[in-house]
Amino acid sequence: MIEIVLTLKEPPPLRVDMRDVAPLALAGASVEAIAQQTVWHGSERLALADIFTVKHHERRESVPTVRMLGNLARFDRIGWAMEGGRIEIDGDAGDYLGALMTSGAIHCSGDAGMFAACEMAGGRIEIDGSVGDFAAAAQPGSMDGMRGGALIVRGNAGDRSGDRMRRGLLAVLGNAGDFAASRLVAGTIAVGGALGAHPAFGMRRGTLLLAQVQPQLTSTFVPSVHDISVYWHLLARQVSACGGPFEGLGARLPRRLVGDLAVDGKGEVLCFG
Repeated sequence: MIEIVLTLKEPPPLRVDMRDVAPLALAGASVEAIAQQTVWHGSERLALADIFTVKHHERRESVPTVRMLGNLARFDRIGWAMEGGRIEIDGDAGDYLGALMTSGAIHCSGDAGMFAACEMAGGRIEIDGSVGDFAAAAQPGSMDGMRGGALIVRGNAGDRSGDRMRRGLLAVLGNAGDFAASRLVAGTIAVGGALGAHPAFGMRRGTLLLAQVQPQLTSTFVPSVHDISVYWHLLARQVSACGGPFEGLGARLPRRLVGDLAVDGKGEVLCFG
C-alpha cells in the first residue's frame, strides 16, 4: 500500500484547516494530484505543495496511510470525520484532531490542541504528548461528546476532558484538569495521575476511574456496597492495556462512589484506598 508523506516546509503564519486531507480520499491519487489538493490557510486556499513537500512511499501495511512530518501545531482538523486508513503525525498537531472520526487510526508523537476526538464515533487515537481542553468532548453548541472509539493520551489533558461524553474510552496516563468527566452521559474515562477541581460535575452515567488519587467529590456522591468484582475485572482488562499507571489494576478492587445525585445521576467514580 502507498504511504503519502507530507513534510512541512516551514510553519505557516496563519492556521490551516486540514479537514479535506484524508487517507481514503488520497489513496488512489497521484503525487501531482495530491500536491494540488487545496486547504484553507486563514481566508485563502493554498495547495498542499505550497506548504508541504509531497512524496509517495511503498509500505507493507494494507491500509492507506498519510504521514505528516513537522510542527503542525497550527494545523487544525487533521483526521476530521475520518472514515478509515491511518494518519501518523511526527510532531505536534492543532485543534480538533480526529474530531467526528468514525473509523481508522491516528497516532501523534507530540502534543495536540483543544477538542481532540470531540464527537468521535469510532477508531483509535493515540497521543504520546498532552492534549488541550475539551478532549473527547462536544463541539460548542452540541449536546453529545465522544460517541465511540478510544482516545489514549500518554501525557496530560486540559480542562473539561470528556465533557458530555456518551460512549467509548478516554484514557489519560498523566494528569487531567478541572471538570474532568463533567456532565458525563456514558462511557469510561480513566485518569492515571492527578485531577483538577470539580471532577464528575453533573455526571449522569458512565465511569470515572482514578488509578492513583482520591477525588475531592461533593456530597452528591455516596459510597456503594454493590459487588462489582466481575464487572471490574472486565473493565480493568480493557484499561490495563493502556499501560503506565493502569497496569496491574485488575489485582485490586476499587472503592465505588455513585452520583451525581444532584442531577439524579447514576454514574460511578472508582478509586483505590
